[in-house]
Amino acid sequence: MDEAEEGVKIAGRTMNNLRYADDTTLLAGKKTDLVEMIKRLKRESEKAGLYFNIKKTKIMTTGEEDSFEIGGEEIETVTSFTFLGSVIEREGKCDMEIKRRVAIGKTAMNGLEKIWKDKHVSIDTKKRLVRALIIPTVTYGSKTWTMTKKMGKKINACEMWIWI
Repeated sequence: MDEAEEGVKIAGRTMNNLRYADDTTLLAGKKTDLVEMIKRLKRESEKAGLYFNIKKTKIMTTGEEDSFEIGGEEIETVTSFTFLGSVIEREGKCDMEIKRRVAIGKTAMNGLEKIWKDKHVSIDTKKRLVRALIIPTVTYGSKTWTMTKKMGKKINACEMWIWI
């Protein structure tokens, strides 16, 4: 198969990788394409003097792949992974990421407990701190979330907890 055809169609364009710093995510529509892409990535990395760590490599599919092997080496199959600070789930849901963000926000709120109790810090300053520190922590990546009623209620409950 031609390299330009490997990948998945997104908005009419074929995409086969997402890269940021030293993280690379490969996208393929077929297992055979993914195997070839991994082999090519390994080969080209080695030409540039870079080591391809198969132990750090993970496979996530929308199918029911239980095992994945390349060149006699087993590659771990996962149901979710973290990319650019957000959890990506096999089913396309965002429940795990939303729950994680709510927990991180609550931890951040609790970490500022001395400020919330300090009578010398004005209400306006406390509100600005919530808007500047807590809300962005909870909503990081929210533009990509698939929202369900259940998760919407979880976020609303978190917001109520923050402001009360």
